[in-house]
Amino acid sequence: MPAVTQQRVRARPAHPLGPTSLTYTPNGKYLITAGSNNVVRVYKTGSDGEPTNIDDCQENNLAIAATNDFFLTGSEDGTVRVYSLETFSFEKLLTRCTLPIRDLALSPDGSWAAVTSDEVEVKVVDTRDMTRVLYLRDHSKPAKHVSFHPSGSYLAISCTDGIIYIYGLTTEEPELVRKVDGVIRSLETEVETSAQAIWHPDGRAFAAPTATRDIQVISRADGARQRSFGGGHMGDITTLAWSPNGALLLSAGSDRKILLWETNSQKVLARYDYSNVTKIAWHPYENIVSFTTSDGELFIYVDFISSDLSQLLEKPLQPAPFIHDELLETSGNARKVVSNGYKDAAEARERRRGTPDTLDDILGPDPDADDDDFVSDDDGAGYLDGINRNGKRSNGHLDPIDGASSKRTAAYQAWKPRLHQSFQPGSTPWRGNRRYLCLNLTGFVWTVDQDTHHTVTVEFYDRDFHRDFHFTDPYLYDKACLNDHGTLFSCPAIDGNQATIFYRPHETWTTRTDWRTQLPVGEDVVSISLSESFIVVTTSTNYVRVFTLYGTPYKVYRQKSSPTVTCASWRDYVLTIGNGPVNGDGATTLLYTIENIKRDETCQSEDVVALTESAKVNSVFFSDAGDPCIYDSTGVLLILQHWRTPGQSRWVPVLDTKALDRLAGGRKEETYWPVAVTQEKFHCIILKGGDQYPYFPKPLLSEFDFKIPCSSSIPQQDTDEPTTNEGTKLEESFVRSSLMLSLLEDLISATNATSAQRVELSRREVEVDKALLQLLNIECREGEERGMKALEIVGLMRDRNGKMIEAAGKVASRYGRTVLQEKIGELAELRLTGMDEEEM
Repeated sequence: MPAVTQQRVRARPAHPLGPTSLTYTPNGKYLITAGSNNVVRVYKTGSDGEPTNIDDCQENNLAIAATNDFFLTGSEDGTVRVYSLETFSFEKLLTRCTLPIRDLALSPDGSWAAVTSDEVEVKVVDTRDMTRVLYLRDHSKPAKHVSFHPSGSYLAISCTDGIIYIYGLTTEEPELVRKVDGVIRSLETEVETSAQAIWHPDGRAFAAPTATRDIQVISRADGARQRSFGGGHMGDITTLAWSPNGALLLSAGSDRKILLWETNSQKVLARYDYSNVTKIAWHPYENIVSFTTSDGELFIYVDFISSDLSQLLEKPLQPAPFIHDELLETSGNARKVVSNGYKDAAEARERRRGTPDTLDDILGPDPDADDDDFVSDDDGAGYLDGINRNGKRSNGHLDPIDGASSKRTAAYQAWKPRLHQSFQPGSTPWRGNRRYLCLNLTGFVWTVDQDTHHTVTVEFYDRDFHRDFHFTDPYLYDKACLNDHGTLFSCPAIDGNQATIFYRPHETWTTRTDWRTQLPVGEDVVSISLSESFIVVTTSTNYVRVFTLYGTPYKVYRQKSSPTVTCASWRDYVLTIGNGPVNGDGATTLLYTIENIKRDETCQSEDVVALTESAKVNSVFFSDAGDPCIYDSTGVLLILQHWRTPGQSRWVPVLDTKALDRLAGGRKEETYWPVAVTQEKFHCIILKGGDQYPYFPKPLLSEFDFKIPCSSSIPQQDTDEPTTNEGTKLEESFVRSSLMLSLLEDLISATNATSAQRVELSRREVEVDKALLQLLNIECREGEERGMKALEIVGLMRDRNGKMIEAAGKVASRYGRTVLQEKIGELAELRLTGMDEEEM
């Protein structure tokens, strides 16, 4: 839609020449203006009469903020004063600064006032008790602007050093949450050009003018740049204002223009010719926009939005313009949750039609049920069918139910099972216009959204064997796998195109190196995996599709547990995970299946993924030795033991990252992004500052040794510091060595073992016995009363040649444990004759 130039409205002389500010009360009843004189004017909305003048104010009021009951003024003399809207008179002095006040902001409930001045620190003052003051001091230069988050939990401060500081106010002392650099210009406090960060009404992002005269949207969660409003102004931007529902944005600039932007498309809808505009304010409920100029003039523009655009202002709360909005996107990684086993509400109603004595008939409707869904329909996808003016879901979209009260209609869909959402191992969500498609020990694949297309980069850690490559991606690939043999991509079904699989081998002796295939119409990719032998694709129809490395379809079958969650593969083995039965807490149980594709054998069929209550799987992969591993949301790494024997598998925890020594004492707050398991080490990316996913620049990999959680540390008597004694360490070493030995035994029994593997097996057996021998030494040292446990430890030794039991006897003799030495000798004889304790 081309931008329309609108007609001018009449200016109202409000104040003398100079900076002029204004604000509406939250209920929209009053419009208040302040300027360079000592008069504050209060205009009543809808009245053409003269405003109420409050003429006992200070000179040069530079900022103003209001609640429904009072308003604040900040003046050049450094005072912040409170005036009553009931008596239209001065009420009290709130605070005083030594330098001029530059900006004011009130929390949504009006209980706190943020004050910026030419001083470095920012004050947050309790409006009810002026003695309660919070100080924000983590910035190094004076603040030019300040604004409260819609929830009142955050403050955005634009400083003269060109940095936006986000402070959290949820703790007793305010804390700096994030610094956003490179967006706003470095400006002096007294210039008219704006650097203010204004929060979008949905609270997930804020917008700020840039040095290039654009308007950049920044995510509150991670500080990433989202959509931008560009190419509109030819001069510096002087003020910004979101519409109350967030669907529109107003900006004014030194180019003598006011621009009306649509949030969803970031396009200019209308242009208004007004010069020297310093402040803009939307009426909270009506189609009225007011603004002031540095000439001291006030403009009250009734019916500001033309009739052909007014429907935008009437919409419910709209989302902030993210590049990739998780609230709006639907793809293979964000399935629509199936309710009660039916595909949609209509089917559920049809099945229940005429069913007597339902739970709702017995108990009646839930009085606490709340159907206030915060989902926007700005893309016309049908999320908000039947939304009324108050943003509530009406019952107009429901079919009549025979024999059922209309008041109980919504209760038929009150319960839904909580499904585990599908995911692609090793990938991250969009952060701004970038995301990782794959992260592992081979390298990483990342993509950049260029609006019309993507650009994909594949980089390797070992550049002696592989060469990095980069290409333009018109297919918009959203999943990838990477190994030493090739790179696998998939893209969703969008814009009438079918979902596609694309494989590019790293080396080949033929001319044509890559291949591409499409899935059937209506089928989308949920997850993909790549091994040395096969390519595996799980789809939205719960099919598991297996291809050879060069594109020949090998197998297609339907997964038993559904909806599917993810998959992983190693050599000829494929692991798939899907949602299973519903637990007592309403969440589904995750089930996994492991199959050998080439031999057509099922190792484990629909076994349970062992998770604690409310935990989720964050990643699934095979170790370098080919053992399945999962990393869950509680920070525990688990490995699957005996998985090649049907019905014998079990998930064993090999590392609890929350119990790492580096986190002891609470000095560090960090989480870990799983990458791989190799050589009995957990390779990961350390995430700090509350981050959940790695971001750019390329993060460094860290590694942690396995440490099975056998027992907790014991506090010392004289201190609260925990200590881990020698015995505890050796016990963990024994359990861990036994597990690693068991995994290697399973591998050797299932494959043609090499001589190196058999040597490794013998070494691990000796390692287990060494740990037991060291434990025996501790028990003998502790005293004769520990003899029973000492003998038990000796009985756990594998000791094929008798040398370890002989060494155990020498340990007992060294400490003078003659009875124990005799018992060990008897055990050695039993071992020699091939008899055990049970036979005796």
